[in-house]
Amino acid sequence: MQIRIPAPPKTLTPAITLTHSYPSPICYFTTIVHRRRRLPFPLLRSAHHRLTGVRCCSGNGINEFEARKSQIKAYPFRDIELRWQRYWEENKTFRTPDEIDRSKPKFYILDMFPYPSGAGLHVGHPLGYTATDILSRYKRMKGFNVLHPMGWDAFGLPAEQYAIETGTHPKDTTIQNIGRFRSQLKSLGFSYDWDREISTTEPEYYKWTQWIFLQLLKKGLAYQAEVPVNWCPALGTVLANEEVVNGVSERGGYPVIRKPMRQWMLRITAYADRLLEDLNDLDWTESIKEMQRNWIGRSEGAELEFSTVDKFGHEDRKLMVYTTRPDTIFGATYLVLAPEHHLLASLVSEPQRKIVQEYCDTASRKSELERTELQKQKTGVFSGSYARNQATGEDIPIWVADYVLGSYGTGAIMAVPAHDSRDHEFALKYDLPIHTVVIPSEKNCTESGNPYDGDGVLVNSANPTSGLDINGLSCKEASLKVINWLEKTGHGKKKVNYKLRDWLFARQRYWGEPFPVIFIDDTGEMVSLPESDLPVKLPELDDFTPTGTGEPPLAKSKTWVKTVDPISGHPASRETSTMPQWAGSCWYYLRFMDPKNTNTLVDKDKEKYWGPVDIYVGGAEHSVLHLLYARFWHKVLFDIGVVSTKEPFQCLINQGLILGEVEYVAYKNEDGSLISADSANIVGEHFQESIPVEKVKKSGDFFVLKDDSSIRLISRSYKMSKSRGNVVNPDDVVIEYGADSLRLYEMFMGPLRDSKTWTTGGIEGVHRFLARTWRLIVGSPLPDGSYKDGTITTDVEPTSEQLRTLHKCIEKVSEEIHETRFNTGISAMMEFMNSAYKWDTKPKSIIEPFVLLISPYAPHIAEELWLRLGHSTSLAYESFPQAKTEYLKDISVVLPVQINGKTRGTISVNESFSKDDAFRMAVSDKKLSKYLVDKSVKKLIYVPRRILNVILEQEKVAK
Repeated sequence: MQIRIPAPPKTLTPAITLTHSYPSPICYFTTIVHRRRRLPFPLLRSAHHRLTGVRCCSGNGINEFEARKSQIKAYPFRDIELRWQRYWEENKTFRTPDEIDRSKPKFYILDMFPYPSGAGLHVGHPLGYTATDILSRYKRMKGFNVLHPMGWDAFGLPAEQYAIETGTHPKDTTIQNIGRFRSQLKSLGFSYDWDREISTTEPEYYKWTQWIFLQLLKKGLAYQAEVPVNWCPALGTVLANEEVVNGVSERGGYPVIRKPMRQWMLRITAYADRLLEDLNDLDWTESIKEMQRNWIGRSEGAELEFSTVDKFGHEDRKLMVYTTRPDTIFGATYLVLAPEHHLLASLVSEPQRKIVQEYCDTASRKSELERTELQKQKTGVFSGSYARNQATGEDIPIWVADYVLGSYGTGAIMAVPAHDSRDHEFALKYDLPIHTVVIPSEKNCTESGNPYDGDGVLVNSANPTSGLDINGLSCKEASLKVINWLEKTGHGKKKVNYKLRDWLFARQRYWGEPFPVIFIDDTGEMVSLPESDLPVKLPELDDFTPTGTGEPPLAKSKTWVKTVDPISGHPASRETSTMPQWAGSCWYYLRFMDPKNTNTLVDKDKEKYWGPVDIYVGGAEHSVLHLLYARFWHKVLFDIGVVSTKEPFQCLINQGLILGEVEYVAYKNEDGSLISADSANIVGEHFQESIPVEKVKKSGDFFVLKDDSSIRLISRSYKMSKSRGNVVNPDDVVIEYGADSLRLYEMFMGPLRDSKTWTTGGIEGVHRFLARTWRLIVGSPLPDGSYKDGTITTDVEPTSEQLRTLHKCIEKVSEEIHETRFNTGISAMMEFMNSAYKWDTKPKSIIEPFVLLISPYAPHIAEELWLRLGHSTSLAYESFPQAKTEYLKDISVVLPVQINGKTRGTISVNESFSKDDAFRMAVSDKKLSKYLVDKSVKKLIYVPRRILNVILEQEKVAK
């Protein structure tokens, strides 16, 4: 067998010579693509047959010409895309050099750090990546220095758990997964600077993660504390609240309990106010800002002191509560403590101790998110003890309930059931007193029986003994007076509180960044390692399974754990917990600016030029935690002079989800008969039946069975997941339609920020558009299925209509890229194409700018067309076309209209109007319509700017 594939640009269409009957040329190209993904050849052969209809085998006399013809029935995208991906890689087309012309403006655009899972990409992932690539290519062509990097957030629990299940080292799995992701991204033609690629798992990278931790330690922002955590015995690690669902781990579904453990914490609460205030200067959507504000949860209120009472009614110990409504102190009829409150054990009466302990054990298996869910039914138990309300002088019961969190405020609240919905629900359930102390100011408000939590006037709120009287005051006035009374009597003080908790920064697992600290064996003193000792490398472990004791897996590496203090020389032990996955993703955007620097985290001059990130694109699921943590670290780095900006990401864009294809469901009644969805009662899952799409048809606004249109179906799209079996692999789409088609379709589906439903059939439309673009410029294929070199464009002067069509397209596409409305930008290019197909000539001066317009969206075909148009280098740095105002004006002319050769009137038309446009204008004209409506047209004669002559079938026309 002999196969010859010349490299570009010497031969535009690769010549393929076969001297042995072997897999077809198409299969050869498919093999090239798939060998990068390490797929077995038999699968390639099968996929090739499925996608092209040509079966590849050896020795069966395959018609190679038919195989070749099958590949290029639309346009030869497979040849083109492989060729240009190879060209970009070999020539480092998109490399951003270290030394750049700093007189040019900069544009730093970044995708949120992907986690390289073993599943690889599905078609939802390239949505954001394509958007950033379009913007990157556009900005390069507009003369910007562009930084568009890619790397991997590769530490984390999924890789470790997979390693435990399979016996594969997480390092090996991670390298394999990264290779797969990289290959898939390159196959889509993204213009990343791969020379800047980084991974959080490389010691050269996490050296600086450890360095940042040391700076946090120096500033008192890192500390150790005994805190209640989500402990998963099966996974052998602490989990974040978001990793626990219904009391079990999100990964694996293992039971999770709450238990106190000594953990590393980061004092993010010290930056709470700055994290709030600086949101105002960011170009983020208001909804994302509000999510962060709610997560930080700043509130102003008071800390109040209640005194517990013993069995003789004497005041015993102090119990502090936090409230945002000190004005309602006279309505407090009971207290509620969190199950983990530090005083609870000493407050519980002996008769209630067993009940309270069982309740606390149950609460320990719930996450904080579950406990605070508003819709859940409130539960609690009486502690058997009482506390004295200093304002009223009354003794009120102390309850324990899991809707109060030990991590918020003081871990205890005063319950005011008349004016708080949670307290009201709890009081009704357990028959506790409800005292109204606030009434609405509006006279027309009526008693509804529901708790009133608005502003109003205080009533039933005076006690001569305590010296507090707030009756008749507004809520605001009453709050101020209560706070003054608290501070004067020593029963409390004004307090600003936050929902934001300090960041739990340790995991009891192997696959993560080691902490750069040691503990002196004799004294237990913690000592931070010198910066010169970094990185503290993760040791190679054969056994990284959980210890089952709560000790991290690193504790098994005795030779690594045992060390000496580099200053005193005393025996010491290393910290065996590792940092959480969030650590490496908090600052990676900085390392991309200077990835090879061995002396510092980032060069100050480079950071000052590139920072902050101009546009940051990623999923909304990271809108709180990742962004909040990254903003916190950035502010710390700003304070110590490492960075020059207060915020890391100036503009944030959250792309929508791409949902799986629509699924159709029919309902059945108890005897198995199908019933229409609009007439069905509430039916359980076992009364549903999935209906194949080929048995479904559209009827009005609904979907029904083809065989029985009276049966209306439920249609719904779901998030792509392996469990639902609705994942679409982009590799398959690229093989069948090409990377440019996939890129174009994902942008054409709808607005970037909206969720959209994938329809495999929908990609055929944009694929046809690219094929039409190819044929418009290159021409039709030759009899053997190949295309002649060059294009069919000419050097003739363009008409004013052609210039106006081009420049309107330039104006629209430029505006829509700038505003990230990519779908309407594609529509504008499709309109141009429709007009261009009506032209008798294809001026090169019109076609070349159009190729540049389409290049950010479909770079492979654009590069190939640019080459065929006579250019010897890539178009990546060509100037993006500029719309000229003189061609954007619509010029109207008065056009005489003849009917059967006799002038009957005139119409005002645009110079760019087609024959059909002019006829539609004539039909709509009040004077001319009587000659044309309900008449059969035999022929239209149209001379632009001169005349429209309508020849009717009938000789007689109205006079």
